[in-house]
Order: sequence, then structure tokens, then C-alpha cells
Amino acid sequence: MLPAGIDSNYNKQEKFYASEKYQTGAKEAIKNNQPLPKYEAPKSESNVTTKGQRSAKSQRRGGVLRYPLEALTGVTDYLQIDILEYKRQPNQLTRPAGFGTNTLNRSVGGTTSGSLTKKSVVNDGSILLQIPSNVQDGNAVNYGDSTMNTLIGAAAGVIGNTMQKGGERLAQTIEGKQTLSSGLGAFGDDVKKDLKERFAGSTGLGQAAQDFMNAKLTSSALGVFGGNVSAQQLLARQTGQIFNPNLELLFDAPTLRSFTFSFKMTPRSQQEAKQCKLIIRSFKQNMAPKANLDGGSFQGTGIFLKSPNIFELSYKKGNRDHPFLHKFKQCFLTNFS
Repeated sequence: MLPAGIDSNYNKQEKFYASEKYQTGAKEAIKNNQPLPKYEAPKSESNVTTKGQRSAKSQRRGGVLRYPLEALTGVTDYLQIDILEYKRQPNQLTRPAGFGTNTLNRSVGGTTSGSLTKKSVVNDGSILLQIPSNVQDGNAVNYGDSTMNTLIGAAAGVIGNTMQKGGERLAQTIEGKQTLSSGLGAFGDDVKKDLKERFAGSTGLGQAAQDFMNAKLTSSALGVFGGNVSAQQLLARQTGQIFNPNLELLFDAPTLRSFTFSFKMTPRSQQEAKQCKLIIRSFKQNMAPKANLDGGSFQGTGIFLKSPNIFELSYKKGNRDHPFLHKFKQCFLTNFS
């Protein structure tokens, strides 16, 4: 007989309880006042699901998605978008980030419709789209205006020369060519000489510096009483003139290039509609930040998020780069709708 609660329809369980091994074990358990041995199903029979339990580190699903389904061939023009996993090396602060590699063959333009993937691509894969009608390319840099009046320019020259002379005197003192006291005295003489040449030698510059200092002190004193009057405004009110600002346009910084694409998708079959849906889902999945699930001190804490994936764009003609359309650097996808 089988213990209560065991369904006799399970042949493997019946064989287990009817076996000589179980009978011997049951007699020993009863003799020693211990519980009877129980049937344990093999791991392959356990009703345990593993769906959705893979870590983000191991999730990698490549393939090729394409729209239109049939119009793109190995000899037509198209836009290829390769997806790469973002990987920055430790202690890599100044060099560009290191990225993962795409496991697909670069010659994906000749992929047949039957070999296209049936799932969205994750951390890998390629998406092929028709070249948009509004192809455009542009570069931009930032410039900003800068002002420096004559008085500030002269002061900058004095301070620069003072730093240079001070460094020279300090080096001579360290090398033993002169004593510390003589070095400091010579440094003071250098500063006096430079001030005399800069201000006394220039026509009206010394008087202008005095007028500016008076206006600056007056402006600061008015601030105590809630007045918001600058030194320039005081000079304009008192003398009807201001310092020449010497306005100049200066280079500020380069800018990042951004590209905007617009694709009109009108599926003509159920299979093409599925491809459109998978393309949209793939873009959304790979542009989203990731949870830190692949190790490290902060694994699973939710304190940090990992960077989204990288997109490599290239205009193609067949299986080669397009002969005249522009090229792209590696990009992040910042907006999708």
C-alpha cells in the first residue's frame, strides 16, 4: 500500500514505494522511531518556472529586424542601426568609453524575410530601416562674448609678470644662487618696477585706476543700504563715460551632434506588422537605463542605474557603406515616440 495522500496514478511514485529499497528503509525507520522516507521528484519534474529569473548580465538576444519586410535587399539603400551594450572600463576617466561588440555579421543587408528574428533584440542585434526623406547633417560649436577693459588688462599683465618673477626668484633661492632675504627684496623691486611701467607710463591709466577704485568702493558701500549700483553706472553718472569693455567673441566649446529621424510605418501584412511592433519595442528596451544586477558592491540595492545601450548608425548601399551619405559616431537614443 501507498502512504495516505499519494496518488496511485503516478507510476514512478508507485515503483518507488514498492521497491525493496523503500521497504528496507521503512522497516529501519519504524524500528528507530523515525519518519518514513518520502518520494522526491527529479529536478526535471519539479514544477518550478525559470522565466524572467535571468540576470541582466546574461540577457543577450541578437537578430535582425527590418521594415519594410521585402523592399530591402542586398543592393538597395537603407539605414542600419546596430545595438551594442554599454561597457565602461574601470578608472577610465579621460578616454572614450569602451563598448561591447555586435555579434552579428556586418553584412546583414541580404537577410531574407524568413530569417528575421521573431522577438525583440536585447543588448545586441541590428535594425534595418528605409533611408528617411529628410536626410540632413550639421555641425555646431559654441561661442561666447567676453569683455576686458584696459584697467583689468593692465592688472592681469602685472599679476602674470609677478607670478613669473616670483617663480624665478624662488628657483634661484632653492638652487642657492641667492639668499631668501635678497630674493624677497629683488622680488619686491620687480613688482614696483612693473607697476611703474604699467600704470605711470600709460597716459591717464593711473588716474583711471584711482577713479575706478573710488567708484568700486562707493558701489560696495551703497550695497549696505540696499543700493544696486555698479561701478560702471557710477562712472557714467559722474563723468558721462565708462571703461571701454573691449568686447570680443571667443570660442567656448564644441557641441554634440544630434540627429532626428522620422519613419512612417504602414504595414502591408501581418508579418510586417509584427516586425514594426518588435522594432518599436527594441528601441524602447535598449534606450532605457538598467538596474545594477550583474555584481558589484551595490548589486540589487537600487542605488545606481546602469547606462543604456549604444546605437551605431550607418547608411548602407547593399552590404557596404553608402558612397556619399555622411557617417555617424556612436550614439545614445535620447527621445523616442
